[in-house]
Amino acid sequence: MTASEVAATLRDLKPRFLEGLARPALETIVAAATQRRFMAHSILTNQGQPATHLFVLLSGRARSFHMTQAGQVTLMHWLPAGEMFGGMSLLTRPSGYLVSTEAVRNSYALVWDRATIRSLAERHPRLLENALAIVSDYMNAYLAMHVSLTCHTARQRLAEVLVNLASGIGHRVPGGVELHIGNEDLATSANVTPFTASRLLSEWQRAGMVTKSRGKVVLRDPEQLLLHQI
Repeated sequence: MTASEVAATLRDLKPRFLEGLARPALETIVAAATQRRFMAHSILTNQGQPATHLFVLLSGRARSFHMTQAGQVTLMHWLPAGEMFGGMSLLTRPSGYLVSTEAVRNSYALVWDRATIRSLAERHPRLLENALAIVSDYMNAYLAMHVSLTCHTARQRLAEVLVNLASGIGHRVPGGVELHIGNEDLATSANVTPFTASRLLSEWQRAGMVTKSRGKVVLRDPEQLLLHQI
């Protein structure tokens, strides 16, 4: 992308990591980044490897996941265009990435190496404030997830996952809000079996609350779907 195209994309996306910066500071920070393209299914960060880079997605979509010692994958967070990840690179003490990040679609990102982004954060403290605000949002999400796992039924958890994803990575279509996600990913996110996820989706489809096809779900009315599970 040209500098003007990047600037236009950032105006549309309004990345939280770059909020509140004066135009000269923003231009300096963006100019210090490397533009990189990632193919779908490529790994952008590896869990446990040194946190050497920070990313802001300009286009596409990614997801973060954690792998247990037994090889079980737990989905942690979906990342639409505009999201930042790789924040461990901002820490004073060299650290490793807590999770892996995979491009779900062909994606384009601004990438800063650790030395560069730490130098920029020293000169522009708003970057650190924004990063802390993003971490706070993640903590709130994980708190809600923990409460859901301990207090809510399988159908409530799956409905909550669908509604949260609709607000994060969904996009409006004539029939409602469309999500490009498969049953296995939904099941992992809601801590249910793929069979349970498929059964509940079929039930909700018969009730007219969702429409599902391979790798895709359309929520007719996300709020109503959630209310019907209480």
